[in-house]
Amino acid sequence: MNENAYTRRDFLKAVGVGTAGAAIGLGAFGGARWARADPIYKGSSILAKAAPIDRGGPVVISGGKVIQPRREIRVMRETDVLVVGGGTAGVIAAISAARTGLDVTLVERYGCFGGLWTGGLVLIVLSTHARVDGKLTKCVRGIGDEMLERHLKIPGGIINQGPGKSNPTSDPEATKYIMADMVRAAGVHVVLHSWVTNAIVDGGNIRGVIFESKSGCLAIKAKVVIDASGDGDVFGAAGADNVRHVHRIGLVHRLGGVNTVDRDKARKAGVKLPRFGAATPIPGVTWVNMQGPTADCLDVEALSKIEMDDRAAIWKRIAEIREIPGCEKVFVLDTASQLGIRTSRTLVGTHEVNIKEVKARKTFSDVVAVGGSYSLTGGAPCLIPYGALVPVKIDNLLAAGRCVAADNLMLNYTRLIAPCMVTGHAAGAAAAVAVADKTTPRDVNVAKVQALLKKQGAYLG
Repeated sequence: MNENAYTRRDFLKAVGVGTAGAAIGLGAFGGARWARADPIYKGSSILAKAAPIDRGGPVVISGGKVIQPRREIRVMRETDVLVVGGGTAGVIAAISAARTGLDVTLVERYGCFGGLWTGGLVLIVLSTHARVDGKLTKCVRGIGDEMLERHLKIPGGIINQGPGKSNPTSDPEATKYIMADMVRAAGVHVVLHSWVTNAIVDGGNIRGVIFESKSGCLAIKAKVVIDASGDGDVFGAAGADNVRHVHRIGLVHRLGGVNTVDRDKARKAGVKLPRFGAATPIPGVTWVNMQGPTADCLDVEALSKIEMDDRAAIWKRIAEIREIPGCEKVFVLDTASQLGIRTSRTLVGTHEVNIKEVKARKTFSDVVAVGGSYSLTGGAPCLIPYGALVPVKIDNLLAAGRCVAADNLMLNYTRLIAPCMVTGHAAGAAAAVAVADKTTPRDVNVAKVQALLKKQGAYLG
């Protein structure tokens, strides 16, 4: 296979985006000016004379063991609501709480928002609608729907979004931009490139988190913490009861040049065309959802091996595709910047979303989120009670997104993008009410939470 026979540059020209044109178009975006880098390096400004970042002194070896000395950790800031994880659930939780006027901080380990929706290239927003009284009804409303609607203003931002349409597919770069813009507009304080490593717990109450960054190890103190990390990193560190899971782990990727496939050539050669994945808003581009092996998503060695194996498998497959007559111009456009983790750790909450209650169409007086239908729900909406967000033990803490309390079947539902939207919205509203009323999320007035959600446009049935 000649890997250079058809390049990304060829593809951009084919879809009408020349490289020079792209630069000119971006030049007017947001008033920014774009120019080629100066080939002559002219040095940098000096901030300090080799001032070391305080990491508490070196780690030492004592008696053959690696010992980290006791140290004081600098508190970077104090906030009303701290959201850990800038994925779908975390971003919406932060926006919800910030729109009530509170001081909200959002910590994310990567450099962009969206989690698996963007960085993981899981581009389809499943379970946005459900059949209610025989009518297709939108369940994702409020902040989540506002986010989806904004994609319509960006050319190539989304498909299958609008009246009478469900389960849209978005462009990841459009989503990253929209999320960042909404977070800024809400006044959320953002901390990117920071990995939360521990929880600050005092007498059964979480008071904040510890995180590592290029600025060293820092702390953020908060009145309420929302764990939207996806893996339950915060409630796991805090000592809240949780369940560990093993699941399939894949590496999603996008293919380009799919619109160049010569189907007549393949037919004349008597070959069957492969599956190219699902459509995206960009013509000729599809996204391919790899199932991957079953493994422990909290095992770093397993994650490292899967990342390497999956990347090799992607390139092996594209080589096979390009050997098929008519498919010579198909290429790998990009691979996800993070592995497709389906589940790893879920909360043991005061109520668990379980398949028995879903099939029985059980209703709850404390419903705070309603997700659209999925194969597991039998076409009906899924009602999520407040208890699915609240730990059995540890106060001032809420969960949102794929790590909420759900049984081994329903976690395959609560991890989807649309359900993450609605549980994130619920967690943000609950945290805001708890702070405003000077109480804990466990003791919060759920009726007030429901009222705030409705005020912010959420659908509760």
